[in-house]
Formats: sequence, C-alpha cells, structure tokens
Amino acid sequence: MSPPEHRPPSAPPPADAAPGDRSPFPTVRAGLTAGAPFGWLSDGLDDFKACKTASLFYGACFVVMGWVLVFAFKHAVQLITAVTTGFFLVGPFFAIGLYELSRRRERKLPPELGPTLAVWKANAAAIGIYSLVLIVLYLLWARASMVTFALFYSGGIPTMATFAAEVARFDNLEFLFAYFVVGGVFALLVFAFSVVSIPLMLDRGQDTVTAMIASFLALVRNPAAMVVWALAIVVLAAVGIATAFIGLAITGPLLGHATWHAYRELIGPAAEG
Repeated sequence: MSPPEHRPPSAPPPADAAPGDRSPFPTVRAGLTAGAPFGWLSDGLDDFKACKTASLFYGACFVVMGWVLVFAFKHAVQLITAVTTGFFLVGPFFAIGLYELSRRRERKLPPELGPTLAVWKANAAAIGIYSLVLIVLYLLWARASMVTFALFYSGGIPTMATFAAEVARFDNLEFLFAYFVVGGVFALLVFAFSVVSIPLMLDRGQDTVTAMIASFLALVRNPAAMVVWALAIVVLAAVGIATAFIGLAITGPLLGHATWHAYRELIGPAAEG
C-alpha cells in the first residue's frame, strides 16, 4: 500500500462558494493514491482535537441513536442487523454538523456547536431530497434483510445472543454469504453516491443530482483511494458498533471530519470549475 502522499493544507473556500449559491458542475480530481485517505483521517483527527466539545456532542448523538435503535428492535434480529448496517447508509447525513465544524475551522471561525445545528437549512431542498433517497434505500435494505433471513436462515429467527454466536462460529455460511452480498450491494450503491454529496450541497449549494453524480465520478476516477477509504469507514464504524456503540463517540466524529477533507481533495476549488 502506498504511503500517505504529501498534500498542501486545504485552502479556505472562495467567497462565491457560500451555502445556497448555485455553482457550475464541480471539477472532480483524478489519480489520488491509495495513501490519500490516511491524510484525510490525520486532518480529521486534527479537527476533532480542535473542535473537541462540539465533535463529542455529535459523537454522543451517534451513541444514543445506536442504543435507541437496539432497544426498539431488540426482539427483531432480522431488522436489527439492517438497523446496524443503516449507520453506514445514513452516516453522511448525520455528520453534516461535523462537516460544518471542519469548514468553520478552515475559515478560522470559533468551533461553536450552535451554528452547526441548523446548517442544513442553507440548502434544505437539496439535502432534503438526498435524505429521502437515503431513507428509501434504508427501507429497501431493511426489507431485503428480512427476505434474506426468510430464505436462507435455518432454524427460525434467533435471539441477538444466538445470532452473534453463530456469526462468530461461521455457522450458516450460506446465509452469511447471501446476507453480506445483499448488504454489500446496498452499501456500495450508497457509498458511490455519497462520497462528497453532502459536503458539496453544504459548501456550494449544489443540487442533489449534481452532487451525487460528482460523488460517483470521484469513485470512478480514484478507485485505489476509494477502496482504502471504504475499508477505513467500515473498520472504524464496526469498531464503534462492536463496543456497544460507545466507540462511535470517537470514530463517528473522526469519520465526519475526515470526510470533509476527502471532499476538499477530491473536488477542485470553484474557480477551477
């Protein structure tokens, strides 16, 4: 694997890139190396340290959300697995406040929590449409999860404890293969259209379709970097979930801040577009 490439610090956005502005189709850079995501994570960690209080607030929200979902679906294992995977689907939306914290740090503004809570209003229509797309995909994945259990899981619907034990022992291999293939398709689809979508909508007022196409192009033009970035997201989110969601207090904000820096490197400044 290539070592992290040396990158100059991200430049603050130009004056004409304020939220709500309509910009031309963004310039999507190509050729980033497999080491680029390590730079994003390093920059994200710097943001986390600089915005610690506000970042931890969003991390706590991830933790509480996980606990609430587990409690609500504790008797429906066929759904709880989809709910857990849902973190990978809706994470980019819930991290919007973290993107704004990173942007405020770029602009040398104080890392205050208050201004980030309603920042989505700057481009509410586009972000709202994007959220509906994620919700539809999430509901489809929950339904697909139930169908996969019905078709491939032998022995009836398990409890959380017995299901976790079977996964650890690699029992029911046919089911595990089918489940992860189906889940992988949904995860790849969401990842392809969400790499830089919300940061673009937040930073430049882009519409939903343009932002999603730009994300897809970022994936296609930088396959090595995107594979490593996807693996980093899966590993850090899985660590957070595996620690009874407590780890998400750290890994969630770290991924949110790092995503902002991924956007900065994948998308050229507005002046280039």
